[in-house]
Amino acid sequence: MDDTSTRRRSRRALIVEGAVRIVLGFVLLGAILFLSAGSFDWPMAWALLGTMAVMLAINVSVLSRKNPEVIRERMHGGKAVKKWDKIVAGSMGPFALAMLLLGGFDRRYGWSPPFALWLQIVSLALVLAGDLVFVWAMSVNKFFAKMVRIQEERGHYVVTTGPYRYVRHPGYVGWYMMVGGLALALGSLWGLIPAAITMVLMVVRTALEDRTLKDELPGYAEYARRVRYRLLPGVW
Repeated sequence: MDDTSTRRRSRRALIVEGAVRIVLGFVLLGAILFLSAGSFDWPMAWALLGTMAVMLAINVSVLSRKNPEVIRERMHGGKAVKKWDKIVAGSMGPFALAMLLLGGFDRRYGWSPPFALWLQIVSLALVLAGDLVFVWAMSVNKFFAKMVRIQEERGHYVVTTGPYRYVRHPGYVGWYMMVGGLALALGSLWGLIPAAITMVLMVVRTALEDRTLKDELPGYAEYARRVRYRLLPGVW
């Protein structure tokens, strides 16, 4: 079997594995939302799932053509993950889950006043826009890992193209847009609390990752002098 056939088979296997993970993820997300809400009669939850289906279709289409390596990296990861990131990223999970559960319970018990429909629609648009920024960053950065690590075995170098010309962590910019939009789309004031905590933890993670890259990735300190801002031009 030649190298081309091997690569094609490997790519197909990766796509199949990714598709299985996506289906399972959708089933889990739907279960969290509808079980906590106690009903399938939640139009905004269905709209959110539909929006996420569109996002995933875009992501798979773009990354499978532009940067399949990043799919493999994010699915399987590697060694030398920073211990602090295991703590920070692990701390974010429960708050993200709480945001979803509170949105469902709020739908069931009516704790919050109704959100304007236009606000929820704009929020879904913000989720989609955030994903476009996120996938743009992934499409140009094959080292866009799920956990912070210096990927020496893959020849890790500084990526300066695409959105990295404007801020040093554009994927996180997209992530913020998605989390903020998701929190508002669920229509729960209580859900905004864990969403805000998750965002604060991500600021901490961004600062720690940026410091790690300056210390350990050749060329990053020079890049940081040219691209001054981590997340928001003119602010930070």
